[in-house]
Amino acid sequence: MTKVTEYISQSNGKTLFSIEIIPPLKGQSIVQLLDSVEPLMEFKPPFVDVTYHREEVIEKQQPNGLIQRIPIRKRPGTVGICARLMERFKVDAVPHIICGGFTREETEDMLIDLHYLGINNVLVLRGDPEKSVGVFKPKEGGHCYASELIEQVVNMNKGILLHEETHAIPTNFCIGTAGYPEKHFEAVSMDTDFQYLKAKVDAGADFIVTQMFFDNQMFFRFVERCRAEGITVPIIPGLKPLSTKKQLTILPQIFHLNMPQELVREAEKCEDDKDVRQVGIEWGVQQCKELMAYGVPGLHFYTMGKSDNVLKIAQGVF
Repeated sequence: MTKVTEYISQSNGKTLFSIEIIPPLKGQSIVQLLDSVEPLMEFKPPFVDVTYHREEVIEKQQPNGLIQRIPIRKRPGTVGICARLMERFKVDAVPHIICGGFTREETEDMLIDLHYLGINNVLVLRGDPEKSVGVFKPKEGGHCYASELIEQVVNMNKGILLHEETHAIPTNFCIGTAGYPEKHFEAVSMDTDFQYLKAKVDAGADFIVTQMFFDNQMFFRFVERCRAEGITVPIIPGLKPLSTKKQLTILPQIFHLNMPQELVREAEKCEDDKDVRQVGIEWGVQQCKELMAYGVPGLHFYTMGKSDNVLKIAQGVF
């Protein structure tokens, strides 16, 4: 299998196309997800990201009247989906590896499983806090920060396991991490956020994929600041087409991003979400063309299980 950084270096300046998908809810079929991915294979994505989600806690009343807190994982299947993608579409799968909800030992076992499958790209993230808590807390025995998790993966690449005294067979993971053109919402300032990003790269991250954004100027300033801070790894912009009028308020709330006023005005003129979806496609095409002219190594689309608007944007730029 080929590393993400190798795909970039072998592209001869051509912009790569890649996507991120979300596992189906527990108990649901994978067929719809795979069918949504298939049309995008026309553009030969070298890799597909697969998200991982921490457990959530539900409360169930027992016959004795007591409330039991039960941890469940609502979207399991990341590793299995990676295997299916590789088998069906002959692409490299990039699973997300997260701190939240895992001990170091559980992470090590998962990485070994990925190594056995021939997967050698991972996107390392801290992950979201539990919805019921609101503040990130690691599982007991887990990592607090993505930089710590990156260090664990780097150690495995050196043949160093957590508790084994003998030298293990080294893994060969290419490590991605997240960047935030408009600042991670928990960071007190952009300066602090860049310190954290630099720490992740110094720990061993090989490439950066950004949070979604709709204003390219935010991305351009982010890249320039990264280079000024000595961050030299490839930076891949993450993109999501606007598809509903409701997203004008939901996306800024959830992802703490800025909506350009021009995009807001055009979307608010629309009579229904079908028209908003078309506005999102047109904005996405122009956004991608400008990013490609800037020389980005790739365009990475957050599909959220939907492919028709991403397909139309890809048709407009590739």
